[in-house]
Amino acid sequence: GIHLSSYGMDSAGSLIQLIRAVAKVPGVERIRLGSLEPRIITEAFATALKEVPQLCPHFHLSLQSGCDSVLRRMNRKYTTEEYEKALEILRTTFDDPALTTDVIVGFPGETEDEFGCTKRFLEKIGLYETHIFKYSMRAGTRAAAMPDQIPESVKNDRSSRLIALGRENMRQYIRRWDQKPVQVLVEETRVLDGEIWYTGYTREYIRVFIRDEHGDGESRINTLVTGCLDCLRPDRILLCEH
Repeated sequence: GIHLSSYGMDSAGSLIQLIRAVAKVPGVERIRLGSLEPRIITEAFATALKEVPQLCPHFHLSLQSGCDSVLRRMNRKYTTEEYEKALEILRTTFDDPALTTDVIVGFPGETEDEFGCTKRFLEKIGLYETHIFKYSMRAGTRAAAMPDQIPESVKNDRSSRLIALGRENMRQYIRRWDQKPVQVLVEETRVLDGEIWYTGYTREYIRVFIRDEHGDGESRINTLVTGCLDCLRPDRILLCEH
């Protein structure tokens, strides 16, 4: 969901209460949250999440722009300072959590200086994964009526630059996990270079490949496997099982 932070605002419940309830269900091994609003991240909220062992240390906080003037035009209710504070809380509470976001380039009126501000902010906060979207006009929205619509060629250029930055940030994050112990949830098999490989994700949402040593196909799907990551291969991240 994209409005998880609003859960429970119209009732006696809360998102934390829901997570705790789900964690008590027999067989639930992992809980992974979807998009969160930055302002929900407080020290108390992060501490409560930390107390749920099934909670994966992977948090997607929507950013949209790293420039406060653009955020105001987007009618976002947070600032880059507040966003950075939320990241700081999560990084203090959890051990190197995976932090991901969405960014829109080419929002109406976005100047080159404002885009540069966003790029510098993304360089500063060093997220694991950044989903880059080009602004697309939607009839009937306030943004569609705004002046200074950005040419498609400019949006393409800005998108390419942030995608390249995002790839480098991802590589830097993954390198920190080289040879570290992890737990992988095996989800499916893939055929690569004529061989069958299992593939799944760590708790931090790093995609990992495991060699199917015995050729038993789907027998390990939906199981949890532990081992250490080999992150330095150029083509895929491998799990060296314990």
